[in-house]
Amino acid sequence: MRQTTFKTFCAAAAFVASAAFVHAATDWTDFAGDVLIIGEFHDNPQHHAEQAKAIRNVRPKAVVFEMLTPSEAAELADVPRDPVEMAAATSNFHWSNIADYADVLAASDVIVGAALSRDDMRAAFTDGAATVFGADAANYGLTQPLDPDTLAARTLHQFDAHCAAMPLDMMDGMVDAQRLRDAAFARAVIDALDTHGSPVMLITGNGHARADWGVPVYLAQAQPALSVTSVGQGERQEPPEGVFSWTLNGASSPARGDPCAAFSQ
Repeated sequence: MRQTTFKTFCAAAAFVASAAFVHAATDWTDFAGDVLIIGEFHDNPQHHAEQAKAIRNVRPKAVVFEMLTPSEAAELADVPRDPVEMAAATSNFHWSNIADYADVLAASDVIVGAALSRDDMRAAFTDGAATVFGADAANYGLTQPLDPDTLAARTLHQFDAHCAAMPLDMMDGMVDAQRLRDAAFARAVIDALDTHGSPVMLITGNGHARADWGVPVYLAQAQPALSVTSVGQGERQEPPEGVFSWTLNGASSPARGDPCAAFSQ
């Protein structure tokens, strides 16, 4: 039954693609639901600004951050909700550009960290997501394998994301690590709902926000009654890859180098 249910959720999420639509802009005041997931390109300041605006207008009971560990989030509990104070308080945190999130953090009344340790990520690569996740793995669908077509698509996606610099047969482990993170973020959201009430917001990358294979799939598996909205943020009027409830695509693109250049030298 679990396997059938998990595949049903994945198929239903993919079907939503036909209903997804683009917002030119929003003030977020019409949001109604339990969970709002707002994706991003991690280095896009306009995406961060949109997230901060959403937090100020929705006023979630808690905001879960992919970028913070639980212990880092705990350190911010008593920090004044001021961007300068937040930038100073996070200067030694593990996320490389965490200072760029100072305004997003300052807008958040309750801050929750969901980042996993590197040890957990390495263990997922070698031992599988379900083993690392622990006792609730079945509730989140991690004990069931992905169907072959989905696994093949996700394996190729990881291969491209890693600049084709690693053997293709290693990418199944990368997919497991990604599944672990998606399920862990979903669990952090559900824990925040149980502790603080609804709504809860998740700040994460577009890949984790995807409704076809990201955090929404694991939320639906664990708590199917939840009302979840997933928003992807694109650039230059191009939507991000994947399925979302809707997308915002008007942000400009910051100057970036070629992330794969180092592998071609």
